Amino acid sequence: MLTAATIWGQATSHESSGLVILDVVAGVVACALVPVLLRWPVPGAVALAVLAALSPAATPAATLGTLYVAQRRPFAVAAAAGGVDVVAHLIRGVWRPNGSLPYVWWAVLVIAAGAALVGWGQGDRARQALLASLRERARRAEAEQASRVAEARAAERARIAREMHDVLAHRLSLLATYAGALEYRPDASPEQLARAAGVVRAGVHQALDELREVITVLRDDDLRDDDLPDGKHPLPGLADLDGLIAETRDAGTAVDVTRRVTQPQDLPGALGRTAYRVVQEGLTNARKHSPGRPVRVLLAGKPGGRLLVEIANPVGPADPVANGSGTGLVGLTERVRLAGGEIDSRDSADGEFVLRAWLPWPAEPAEQE
Repeated sequence: MLTAATIWGQATSHESSGLVILDVVAGVVACALVPVLLRWPVPGAVALAVLAALSPAATPAATLGTLYVAQRRPFAVAAAAGGVDVVAHLIRGVWRPNGSLPYVWWAVLVIAAGAALVGWGQGDRARQALLASLRERARRAEAEQASRVAEARAAERARIAREMHDVLAHRLSLLATYAGALEYRPDASPEQLARAAGVVRAGVHQALDELREVITVLRDDDLRDDDLPDGKHPLPGLADLDGLIAETRDAGTAVDVTRRVTQPQDLPGALGRTAYRVVQEGLTNARKHSPGRPVRVLLAGKPGGRLLVEIANPVGPADPVANGSGTGLVGLTERVRLAGGEIDSRDSADGEFVLRAWLPWPAEPAEQE
């Protein structure tokens, strides 16, 4: 529309017919170069500027070319394209002057218009870049948030799985021991069978209660021992080790415990729970793989050093009572490493399977958890 209006204005003025034909041709060629401008902005803008030096009919398309380059190219390229456009219009002002406007003012207007087009385009380019950056940051933030949520869920699942394994593997291995006694002693008296069945039934109920307690505590990270519901118990620590040893001995496994722990009252709660789980896993494995064989438990350490937890038992028969999946030691290894400790398990030269864990013990008494 602007090109047609310009050609009409030139035709109705006192221009020669040759210049009118030039304006028509320049206007048509300028319109035909617009698709080239969209594909190749800089060459298209230069070509339109050359046409603008020949005819005012190409000025609307040349103006569009300068603005388009400024919107999509760095400042140096945009300034160069704007400079070519300004020079082209200054050249046209020399050989086709505007009779109603002195050349000096024409030059000022052309330079101001070129600078305004470059500034407008660069401002729009900066705004588009800012919007793209904000969109990318929002996308990354959403992706990172989703990743953090997924990691938190996986960590929570792993945490619950470890606690459930620690509780249920120990309790169910005890039940398997008592059930095995029922299977291999069919000649026992009815009273003995009833007593063993009662132990199995009580063990099942205890396993369910412990599972509920574990989930209750794990579902609330801020839940402290004093805040637990009535009848519930905190997660076990080193102070509960005597009960664990007593259960194991009642199931028929001889356990010899050696304690060389200085100031056990300064042992942090998290460290005590990890040590308890190490002993529990060691006793459970000994009961499954070396039934009826004695077990040695060693606890040694002091504040400011490391707590050593060692469980050793003779290597069992080729056909153990229960086959393990190996996930217990895997979860235990992860638990110990999360606590900043080290763990090792191997067969010794004495024919024993030895499980050792070294746990860091802070020098200052930690707040009880």
